[in-house]
Amino acid sequence: MNRLTRWGYMSLGAVVAASAIVALYGCATEGEDKTVEEPSAGDAFASQTVDVGIVVSDVEKAADFYTEALGFKEVPGFDVPAEMGKEAGLSAGQPFHVRVFVLGDAPTATKVKLMAFPDAPSAEPDNATIHSTLGLSYLTLHITDTTAAMERLEAAGVEPVANGPYALPEGFPKGVYLTLVRDPDGNLIELVGPKK
Repeated sequence: MNRLTRWGYMSLGAVVAASAIVALYGCATEGEDKTVEEPSAGDAFASQTVDVGIVVSDVEKAADFYTEALGFKEVPGFDVPAEMGKEAGLSAGQPFHVRVFVLGDAPTATKVKLMAFPDAPSAEPDNATIHSTLGLSYLTLHITDTTAAMERLEAAGVEPVANGPYALPEGFPKGVYLTLVRDPDGNLIELVGPKK
């Protein structure tokens, strides 16, 4: 059993809407152009991409999982000061650092934002299945090659949940497989795509 498998199914931290952090704090790093394109007339959203924030118990273990096992790339993160955390309703006056991971180089690439609060431990929800508790239950990553994804997971010591990769039945796209895995805190991630 290697290091990622040994992490077991630790607690799922609270999954937060980190897009609020970006809206308040800015997503550009120091020295980058912080210009935001104006939405076209009638658009309610400035972007059609949703960023996801995940509170984890150990940010280093989580970072290893999201980069090594899933293939995300880390980009510069940002700090949220205690006062901002409290005033914006993000934290109870806890300062925190947000580590940012992206699926690609496009400006619209999905961002997963990981953060830990060692001085304010989070509650442990039941995430045995996607219906075990209310709230966000899983992330879906659309992949181009399930075989390559399985090789990456195996190299990182991550085993699929249940019988993955599972061939989608009739009524779903043909030749597409679903593979569920868990991050170090037990959060479910589904990988969906064909085999090559």
